[in-house]
Amino acid sequence: MTPSAARDVRAEILVEATRLFIANGYHGLSMRQIAEAVGVTKAALYYHFESKEALFLAILTMHLEKVEQMILQVQGEEGSCRQRIRLLIQRILKQPAEQRAVIRLAGQEIGQVSAPARQAFRVTYHERFIDIIVAMMEAGIASGELRPVDPHLATWTLLGVIHPYLYPADSDGVEISDEAIEQMLTIYLDGVTMPEARRRSSTGHGGCCRRMGS
Repeated sequence: MTPSAARDVRAEILVEATRLFIANGYHGLSMRQIAEAVGVTKAALYYHFESKEALFLAILTMHLEKVEQMILQVQGEEGSCRQRIRLLIQRILKQPAEQRAVIRLAGQEIGQVSAPARQAFRVTYHERFIDIIVAMMEAGIASGELRPVDPHLATWTLLGVIHPYLYPADSDGVEISDEAIEQMLTIYLDGVTMPEARRRSSTGHGGCCRRMGS
């Protein structure tokens, strides 16, 4: 087997295994099924990946590297922190459904791998994803553009807002339109309370939050 042929087979394995892991989950998939889908023997499959765990982690790492490059590109863009957050979310949610599904797959299935492998991936996940967004938040706080909140909490809150949209549209009917993304960002960045209502609330003159009859 030549080096170029080996690379082609490995890439094909990664493509087919990604699709199958998304469809079946970690425990619902065997190496035999992957080999059959790719059209190779189990021996050939194990030549490239020593175990199902190694293959699963290779898929997650491959997609994490793509997300990391996306975030670094956004981080290097000119403009305000708000504009970079907006651009980041737009690019994450405009990825093909399968790529978004891999992000979800990592969160749902990483607990199925061994503890050492899980810990190693979590370190990589933070370095290549979470920590870069946290740094973006910290820069916005330092410049005075964002309020002095916990940047880690701000990051996890942002990811919590977009999490439902990481599901493929054909699985639950959620379509990620530009309008939906814009509304999501407005809610995260500005809240759902009108400015005048926020002022009334801060001075103790809120309307809907007061008890009836008070």
